[in-house]
Amino acid sequence: MQQAPAPDSSSEQAASPDQSAGQSRDTFSPALSAASLSGANAQGAPVELTGAEIVIQSLIDQGVETVFGYPGGAVLHIYDALFQKSDQIRHILVRHEQGATHAADGYARASGKCGVCLVTSGPGATNAVTGIATAYMDSIPMVVITGQVPTPVIGSDAFQEVDTVGITRPCVKHNFLVKRVEDLADTIAKAFHIATSGRPGPVVVDVPKDVTDPGIKIPYHFQPNLKLRSYQPARKGHLGQMRKALEAMVAAKRPVFYTGGGVILGNAHEPLIELVRALGFPITSTLMGLGAYPMTDGQFIGMLGMHGTYEANMAMHETDCLIAIGARFDDRVTGKIEHFCPHATIIHIDVDPSSISKNVRVDIPIVGPVETVLSDMLGLLSEMKGEIKGEIKARPDKAALAAWWEQINAWRKLDCLCYDRDSAVIKPQFAVQTLHKVTGGDLYLTSDVGQHQMFAAQFYPFDKPRRWINSGGLGTMGFGLPSAMGVQLAHPEAQVACISGEASILMCIQELATCKQYNLPIKVVLLNNGYMGMVRQWQEFFYESRYAHSYVDALPDFVALTQSFGHVGMRVDKPGDLEAAMQEAFAMRDRLVFLDVIVDPTENVYPMIAAGKGQHEMHLPPTISQRELA
Repeated sequence: MQQAPAPDSSSEQAASPDQSAGQSRDTFSPALSAASLSGANAQGAPVELTGAEIVIQSLIDQGVETVFGYPGGAVLHIYDALFQKSDQIRHILVRHEQGATHAADGYARASGKCGVCLVTSGPGATNAVTGIATAYMDSIPMVVITGQVPTPVIGSDAFQEVDTVGITRPCVKHNFLVKRVEDLADTIAKAFHIATSGRPGPVVVDVPKDVTDPGIKIPYHFQPNLKLRSYQPARKGHLGQMRKALEAMVAAKRPVFYTGGGVILGNAHEPLIELVRALGFPITSTLMGLGAYPMTDGQFIGMLGMHGTYEANMAMHETDCLIAIGARFDDRVTGKIEHFCPHATIIHIDVDPSSISKNVRVDIPIVGPVETVLSDMLGLLSEMKGEIKGEIKARPDKAALAAWWEQINAWRKLDCLCYDRDSAVIKPQFAVQTLHKVTGGDLYLTSDVGQHQMFAAQFYPFDKPRRWINSGGLGTMGFGLPSAMGVQLAHPEAQVACISGEASILMCIQELATCKQYNLPIKVVLLNNGYMGMVRQWQEFFYESRYAHSYVDALPDFVALTQSFGHVGMRVDKPGDLEAAMQEAFAMRDRLVFLDVIVDPTENVYPMIAAGKGQHEMHLPPTISQRELA
């Protein structure tokens, strides 16, 4: 993602990004007064507010309902103003600033709204960096307000001073240091505009304490419509390029749709489904794109990439027309670039022009919001079906497409996700499948990072978008539990679960206290194998089974630990007991339940593409023989 250019101070007014997408079922709703929306009192005169009050009123006027944060000296004026507006905006007190950013991130992913968090200067800001970078890598809209030491002492190594703008510059879409109270309202409005438009991303607003001085008041004006002349994201795709892409698609013999997280972020799942079904092509998805197209549908051939299915990766290797939508061709998808899609004409649709041909050279680029582009392509496809002139072919070659599906189904028969279903110990794959059975697929599922994350992606089919919440780009351990808090607050009536490992969960385990304080009935499913599972797997494959510091020698009693936080803890170590335990856990709709599931420590994630290998060069389960591959 490219950092947004510095906004022009002489910005004009125009349409703001839509803040209504993905409405939450949360019953909490801020009551916006006429004065707050207009920036005027009942007599029409401008309302005078302190800097701290401007911060809070700006959030209210942006439609923010929930703020995740942790107070400290530099933001106490803001917290005091927040206390006085507690009937209009809800604050969730986390136990660590990393938890605040992950919770805001999860809230944004599940709701489609902009996540917001508030932290203090110094260690408050640096503790938030991991969560900011996580959101940046996955293009999640988030506004992070950080406190800063007073402007007169900036640069003097004052108590709890860090260069927040400098530290966060590589991992934000944009950031601001506000040095004048007169600039505060406009800056926050710009932050929300930048965070939520174009390719989304986190924006940091660093606010020195003297800018929020309660003794200084100025007139407040809310700007509901904002345009920055130096920042103009694409609003429409090029019709000529769309037509060219459709011609290549219908002429293809072995086409494949390859979709990423941009489809979900762009709310483009409906036109995607319509287009894929209209053409009858196979579709695969990245880890971040799961759920944009129903995973239980026959045209879905599984996730692709490092731990993707055999059929998806082989189809990518053999395709002659790749339609990439809202994806960025990251290294976990492409494998060795020189071997990536060697026979394909590549079409790439993305809202971010900097993503086009960044890692893989594409033949037909289309820059624009994916929802708009796909909707326009559906219209063009309808027109093309009526044409008989020129080189335009009205429909895909049915015989060629049938032969392509025959090949894909042959690859499917290999059953690359096979595992020992008669094991006397709980297999992690079985645990995920049991979770799907118990919840009926109606679940918001967050994860941490490691083997459990891949097993969840492989064995829990998501049929709806925004149900699979995980750290894809940065791979952040500790993400699962706090992000589940954000999801539960966005959808208080929904079933929310976090699937984790014993190494990951310990990184933000303190957020169990936050869950207790706000009565969040999350279900934690811990796949406990005693190892940093993915590290151990790599050591087995590539380091001659030298398990250097990947075994966790001292683990807590997770049941007792959970109970000490006031929640319900359960431990399961037999396959025959697992379904009943999960049924019992999910029947407790108003309690957080922590399921410590003891799983086989030797199980590996298959398929797997090793570093430097192509998509067709996969490690497969040892039970699949070379003869079967041939």
